Amino acid sequence: MSPYPDCPSPGKELTLDFPASHCRLLVFAKAPTPGRVLRRLVPPLSSRQAASLHMRLTADTLTRLAAPAPCPARLYAIPATQHPFFRALARRHRLPLRPQRGSDLGERMHAALCQALTGASAAVLIGSDVLGLQPRDIERALGELAHGRDAVFVPMADGGYGLVGLRRPQPGLFRAIPWGGGGVMAATRQRCTELGLDWAELPARWDLDRPADLDRPAATRLLR
Repeated sequence: MSPYPDCPSPGKELTLDFPASHCRLLVFAKAPTPGRVLRRLVPPLSSRQAASLHMRLTADTLTRLAAPAPCPARLYAIPATQHPFFRALARRHRLPLRPQRGSDLGERMHAALCQALTGASAAVLIGSDVLGLQPRDIERALGELAHGRDAVFVPMADGGYGLVGLRRPQPGLFRAIPWGGGGVMAATRQRCTELGLDWAELPARWDLDRPADLDRPAATRLLR
């Protein structure tokens, strides 16, 4: 069975004054397992320090971006929704908790967006380490989709992207992309061209990915 199945029919057509119920914000997060999160920050951090920072970073992302979002948010967890960290976050922020499904990041993003778009007209997906992302970025992304763009991205300084928004499922957008490398956004631009998509890119932001990022004011705030 293909990991990129066809999705059911999408929700209502998006308009410039679409109600909040017609869009979704999806937040991807990992369990805070030492040695499996923020690995590029080890060293200078220890694996346990990186896991602790990841917990604060994820909570901060939900407070900054999900709580004030102009549409309902969902938390997508990996490897399992039963982890106490996820359950506490979902309870604190009153968020539906969903598992990430798929063998790689592309499959998991497609599955989550596909699920969201069965009942909504637009969906925006973000990671939990995008400290440079601002609430206005989510609003602008939804605005681009409302104006008819097929897709919208916020590139990251490391060559990836920290936000992707769609109006319709686009399984081809996520196939055979070099996830984890510095060429993700470049490969995605090429894929958008091949698929004939009308896409927009918002100003580049940064995520907590390299030791130098720990010196940024937003990062030092979380390290206190």
